[in-house]
Amino acid sequence: MDIHHLKIFIAVHRNSSFSKASQELHISQPTISEHIKNLENELNCTLFDRLGRSILPTAAAGILLPHALQVVDELNKLKDAVYKDNNQINGELIISASTIPGTYLLPRLAATFKKKHPHTRFQILINDTGESITRVLSHETHLAVTGGTTKNSALNETVFFEDKLICVISRNLPKSDQKDLASIPVLLREKGSGTRQTMEEILAQAHIPLKEKNIAAILGSTAAIKEALLAGLGFSIISSMAVKGELTTGQLHQIPLDVACMTRPLVFISHKKRTLPHHYQAFMDMVTEELAR
Repeated sequence: MDIHHLKIFIAVHRNSSFSKASQELHISQPTISEHIKNLENELNCTLFDRLGRSILPTAAAGILLPHALQVVDELNKLKDAVYKDNNQINGELIISASTIPGTYLLPRLAATFKKKHPHTRFQILINDTGESITRVLSHETHLAVTGGTTKNSALNETVFFEDKLICVISRNLPKSDQKDLASIPVLLREKGSGTRQTMEEILAQAHIPLKEKNIAAILGSTAAIKEALLAGLGFSIISSMAVKGELTTGQLHQIPLDVACMTRPLVFISHKKRTLPHHYQAFMDMVTEELAR
């Protein structure tokens, strides 16, 4: 069995798409399809049901996936051993990250790491916190970065940064303070978002009721929340990293809240049953050192 076939199978399964796997691996889509077909012929089974433009993994794919991951992991461990012996850091880092760290923090840190270790490359997958955790639990990714801890006994969790959250409102709305927020429309992230969970906790501490009639919109990304704020749709609680420029230019205004803690931890998450490859651990160590300065 060709190890390359297994790597392509893992990429297709992870992306639930031949075309996305093609983009990830920089291989043409027909070549991806051919490798999967060869693997199916070798195993005498169907790995993916083709449903028009979408695909679904079969039961056989579910059986193959953990074994394929184990084989690729063992190969990576062998490479790690050689690289360590030669004091080299090499390889691809695939990180599933929630919106705030994935958009505003990891790209800069990845660039710093790559300058030090030019033979590495990154793939940062933006997912909500729930999906990022699921990808680690299902062994689709070695590492996730999320806002908030999970308390899942199967996972290792390492806090590396405190993300400052602030309450903001559009400049087009009347100037307000904490007592006025109960009557102002609120903008929320979708359920499953770490930001949504933290926001609900902060509003409860500030004694601001979250009434269904006051919810102006539920949006699927921080960028969408920011655009809605700029359009004057209401208020929200958002990472200060996401609105730094808009606060400086006066497009958004901050409303101080009488809440003891307006931060949330950003966390590295990995599976306890999988050993992190050397280049992943080196990246985590560098991030901790960079942000401690």
